[in-house]
Formats: sequence, C-alpha cells, structure tokens
Amino acid sequence: MTNSKQKGKRGELEAARLCASEGYETHRTAQYCGNVPDGSADIEGLPGIHVEVKRNEHLNIDDALDQATRDAGKTDKAIPIVMHRKNGTRWKVTMDAHDWFTLYREWEAGGSNE
Repeated sequence: MTNSKQKGKRGELEAARLCASEGYETHRTAQYCGNVPDGSADIEGLPGIHVEVKRNEHLNIDDALDQATRDAGKTDKAIPIVMHRKNGTRWKVTMDAHDWFTLYREWEAGGSNE
C-alpha cells in the first residue's frame, strides 16, 4: 500500500471515529467492499449524505467538493460533503451553500430551533 493510500485510510478511520463520537455509527466503504467502486462514498452510515474524506495539508477544497458532487450523482444522489482537516486542526465539513440551506430548512421545519 502506498504512503498516500495509507494516509487516506488513516483519515477515513479518523473521520469514522469522529462520527462515532457524535453518535453516528459509520464505517469506511473500503472496509466492507474491498476495492471501492468509483463513485462510492469514503464513509457510509450517514443516510442522505455522501462523504468524501480528505486528510492533507494542501487541499484544493473546490476540487474535493467537485469530486464529492460528481460521485454523489453517480451512486446515491445524496448531499455531497467533504470532511477534511490538516495536521493539528479539528475536522471541518464543507458543502455547497444550497445543500446547507436545504438541511437548515429541514431542521427548522422540525422545530429543533426551540
């Protein structure tokens, strides 16, 4: 396994642990599928969300979000997000503003803002 693949695997495992710490049981797609088909999310277990994980120091967030968007359209039609972080920083989630407003409206309609 190449160094970049090992780093990608470590990043995906970290992201899955983050999801678990927030109460969501997720897993790496490669963990269950072996060779992951093109377009598969890096992490599964968040229904309606297509997760692309990036764990590097010089991320081109536009390219990463484009990849997540393309892949989400190929497979599950879910909302694409990029979970990412650099060394020494916390995890972040980046998504298209339109998708964020979609989620916010759903949250707001549920009365969760009281």
